[in-house]
Amino acid sequence: MSQVKAIVGLGNPGPKYDDTRHNAGAWLVDAIARHHHVSLRLEKKFQALHARLLLAGEERHLLIPQTYMNRSGASVAALCQFYKLTSNDLLIAHDELDLSPGTARYKHGGGHGGHNGLRDIASALGNDKSFSRIRVGIGHPGDSSQVTQYVLGRPGKSERSAIEAALDEIQTTLPDALAGDWSKAMNRLHSFSASD
Repeated sequence: MSQVKAIVGLGNPGPKYDDTRHNAGAWLVDAIARHHHVSLRLEKKFQALHARLLLAGEERHLLIPQTYMNRSGASVAALCQFYKLTSNDLLIAHDELDLSPGTARYKHGGGHGGHNGLRDIASALGNDKSFSRIRVGIGHPGDSSQVTQYVLGRPGKSERSAIEAALDEIQTTLPDALAGDWSKAMNRLHSFSASD
């Protein structure tokens, strides 16, 4: 498994979507940028907010596509092409219905699980699904017919603070993940839960 060179946070652009559950991946990349005092700037060639920074002793990219969620692939593919990155170099952060708020998981490869952002990225990378993911739990509305409305809705206060706590914990485990010590990063993150 090659080293992570870019962390991509998925979401929808614009103030209308900023605080919606579907933007949990973008919240993580925003938090990383704030923590390291770097500014994400609009980079037209990637159709994304982008920053470069030193993380765990190496230069990495932060990327938040400014396409809509289901068009995220164009942005990720443009970054990969420009910087000669492969699917293995990517760590994609996204919202995850199958995990409760306050939990998060690392995952390598696998299917898109119905997530339109992941589906589009895999397709744009030539159906290559070998990128790593950070699954940020947002919970499930309980009925599949309510999923769209739910992911595009705003979490309540306690739900949002549980998600924020999970984002903080992800940042604590990132240095191990970026150094290639995935088992250490996973053991710590996967045993964490901020939910009541």
